[in-house]
Amino acid sequence: MRVINLFLCLLLAGSLQVYAQNKHAWKEATSGGYKYRYVSGDPMQARFYTLKNGLTVILSVNKKDPRIQTLIGVRAGSNSDPKDHTGLAHYLEHLLFKGTQKYGSLDWAKEKPYLDQVEQLYDTYNKTTGTEKRKAIYKQIDSVSGVAAKYAIANEYDKMMTGMGAQGTNAHTWVEETVYEEDIPSTAVDKFLAVQAERFRDPVFRIFHTELEAVYEEKNRGLDNDGRKMYETMLATLFPTHNYGQQSTIGTVEHLKNPSLKAIRKFYNEFYVPNNMAIVFAGDFDPDYVIKRIDDQFGYMKTKPVNEYKGPVEKPIAGPIVKEVFGPDAENVNIAYRMPGALDTKNAVILTVLSQVLSNGKAGLLDLNLNKQQKLLGAGVSTLPWKDYTVFALSGRAKQGQSLDEVKDLLLAQLDILRKGDFDAGLITAIVNNFKLYEVQGLESNGNRANSLMDAFIKHKGGNWQYDVAYIDDMSKVTKKDIVDFANKYLANNYVLLYKRKGEDKSIVKVDKPPITPVEVNRDAQSRFLKTVADMPETAVKPQWLDYNKDITKGKVGNTDLLYVQNKDNGLFRLYYRFDVGSWGNKKLPLAAQYLQYLGTDKYSSEEISKQFYNIACNFNVAPGAEETTISISGLQENFDKAVELFDHLINNCKADEQVLAGMKNRLQKARADNKLNKGQIMSGLRSYATYGAKNPFNNQLSNDELNALTAGELVDLLHALPTYKHTVIYYGPETLDKATAGIQRLHRLPAEFKATEGNKQFEKVQQAASKVLFADYDMVQAEVNWVRNGNLYDPSSTAVVNLFNNYFGGGMGSIVFQTIRESKALAYSTYAFYAAPNKKTDRYAVLAYVGSQADKMNEAIAGMNELLTVIPESEKAFETARSSMKKDIETERITQDGIIFSYLNAQKLGLDTDIRKNVYESIDGLKFSDVKKLHEQNIAGKPYSYCILASEKRVKLDDLKQYGEVQKVSLDEIFGY
Repeated sequence: MRVINLFLCLLLAGSLQVYAQNKHAWKEATSGGYKYRYVSGDPMQARFYTLKNGLTVILSVNKKDPRIQTLIGVRAGSNSDPKDHTGLAHYLEHLLFKGTQKYGSLDWAKEKPYLDQVEQLYDTYNKTTGTEKRKAIYKQIDSVSGVAAKYAIANEYDKMMTGMGAQGTNAHTWVEETVYEEDIPSTAVDKFLAVQAERFRDPVFRIFHTELEAVYEEKNRGLDNDGRKMYETMLATLFPTHNYGQQSTIGTVEHLKNPSLKAIRKFYNEFYVPNNMAIVFAGDFDPDYVIKRIDDQFGYMKTKPVNEYKGPVEKPIAGPIVKEVFGPDAENVNIAYRMPGALDTKNAVILTVLSQVLSNGKAGLLDLNLNKQQKLLGAGVSTLPWKDYTVFALSGRAKQGQSLDEVKDLLLAQLDILRKGDFDAGLITAIVNNFKLYEVQGLESNGNRANSLMDAFIKHKGGNWQYDVAYIDDMSKVTKKDIVDFANKYLANNYVLLYKRKGEDKSIVKVDKPPITPVEVNRDAQSRFLKTVADMPETAVKPQWLDYNKDITKGKVGNTDLLYVQNKDNGLFRLYYRFDVGSWGNKKLPLAAQYLQYLGTDKYSSEEISKQFYNIACNFNVAPGAEETTISISGLQENFDKAVELFDHLINNCKADEQVLAGMKNRLQKARADNKLNKGQIMSGLRSYATYGAKNPFNNQLSNDELNALTAGELVDLLHALPTYKHTVIYYGPETLDKATAGIQRLHRLPAEFKATEGNKQFEKVQQAASKVLFADYDMVQAEVNWVRNGNLYDPSSTAVVNLFNNYFGGGMGSIVFQTIRESKALAYSTYAFYAAPNKKTDRYAVLAYVGSQADKMNEAIAGMNELLTVIPESEKAFETARSSMKKDIETERITQDGIIFSYLNAQKLGLDTDIRKNVYESIDGLKFSDVKKLHEQNIAGKPYSYCILASEKRVKLDDLKQYGEVQKVSLDEIFGY
């Protein structure tokens, strides 16, 4: 079953459909008056119901936390878009947040005629070709939409969900699916179902033209994303006739400019029918109660035949097809194959094992032969498992002085090794053992459970779930011959070769900004439906506080402290060594940690160490943070001794290797150059510059000269010395305290006396005396703006009001910032603002705000955010919603497992010795809007800010930025420190 960690979800994307075994067979049962099916031996104990109208309901109970991950999925995505209206499924997903006749409207009778007029105008606009005529019609659309918006209540859906304590309100559209996501308190089932049943009853497509502008922004963000361009080029080439390659989820620029509300309504009526939808619950609930309530609420839906997309059979690829993609980001190469689809369960399981033989992060062919030997900057494997076809791809990045063709040859050489069968058959056993570990880890997460079940529904309406449950058993039956035969059959010269090259993309056509008059959001309005939902009874959940003196056992391992929490859920352990020195104290420490993965000892080579850890399904990691370094070792408790002993042997006996260091330096130089091409890295550096000044944590790096002068002996000496520094030992696992203590003391060598560290360098946040602009040039369509201002020193008594302010002001789709910037003014796809608390008592708060917009809307976006930073709008209803949400979040939060220990350590850094959530919770009811306003006035309004602006000088004039303060163009060398 596909309950696996995030890394594997991304790697495999749910491709694991396999041979079902007799011990995993479908069974039937009846409970609470409802018949359901289940698969024997399913550790998730998932119940599959089919209601009379064809609606699929899948329930998996997990009592760990008093919350439920819910998903409502539709088996229709961009594949199902009409050829002349691509992007339509994605449009519709956005519009399902706009409400119905019962909510989202002040007066439906008065609103409806204007919405009908808007729909007709868009239909006319869609059929009109003349530029001036289209402008005139759009002007009418903008005018009528503004009148209609006077009767709309923006984001009332989000207000209802926030008010009942929901988290993670979101949705996504992909090739074969549209899924709506909510994480709700266990007590909110009735409220949730009441809202969702109404949501899908008869959605109203209101506030359309501003939401359409948000989609324009999303499209433009994609045009600035070289990875997305590579993805779309890969699909278009692999699938010249199938919709997988011919219809992108976001849609074409032409179709985005010509939307049709009538076509969207037709799509909704065709695909949003119960026999094409599923509701998934994973979490703490009574399944008998939930299924009855779902039946009661969704029984109104009528089944209807669905014309499911049947893609054409693509012609075989006869030889390599080469494509190039240009853009400002770093270069790389991809080799993509078209494989049998996920419904071909026999081949799917072989492909899963094959992909792990190639790359599993430790002992695959790419891991050992390329990454471990530093033959390139990095290589990996990915799969996209859809119904008709699976995409299988290898990717690689060049190191310094290496061409993309050389990277390509290295990748293809690993496929040749695979085809010849030059790999250890025992690797398959190790792969299976690691998947058993991932399954146990995945069962802890409601999100993993729900997504696995929804994926099964999207692929085959859940009918093949027994294959999912049995897949680890069936993976163990895959032989080396199966893999070799598969590789020889499917991995030949039938690939698409994509080169991502640095250079100007002259094919980009951005979606232009249409003139939009800001619309009303009616922030304080409430529909009767919202009031009805809010008044529905619910049993309060009592919050649970940590008692650090009782919930953590404190002991000793030799001469160091031990923090212990027992794992009573499964057989997994996590062991940590936590040192009070990090990269701020020693800039070489991150390099030493990276160097360790390439080193061997007097007994084992680096490759042998990786294989040993993989064979016992255990992991280790050395993670230098800013002021702490944490070594973690984890896996199955039955292999605890082997894992701990092996790591201790490695760090104490690793041998210096100048040749390995030379390879690492080459790769680091290339990675550094690539970082300077990445807009996310550049903006992170700009923010750090604004926060701390020219010398800051981001550019606290070795210079290139210092890097070149570094010796292998220096790094190995640092690694050998690390265990001799004072550190705290943390154990979370199934062993008793005595056994855990004895085991650690036996296996983890400790010095008679710890060496003193030099301590960490301290970076002080600067005080902004006047507003200024830090500008960095980057070739992109959009402009990204961050506001940074440092505030007062940490004050634990302010925690409640700070959290409430963030909930109210800029923390979600119902917040003041989101409603104003995106919903009312359509100035950005993404925006936020919050007052960030520090993580140690000697540090300061910081105001952080963000808008990502089209370059030609940047000044409007800045003005919009500045208005909110100057005067905080008052909304009684929004304030009450923020306060209610905050209470329910705390009531249903459960800090468990080793999270208890890290909560304690974080509290210590803040100078606290108790669970501050208790004080916060008890303060909430006493907080008033005046408290939030006071925080805003004292710390945010009328203050100088540092504007961090990343944009293209071709689209933004530096002289225009002077209105915000003194402009400083920051070079990449200044940002990165090398």
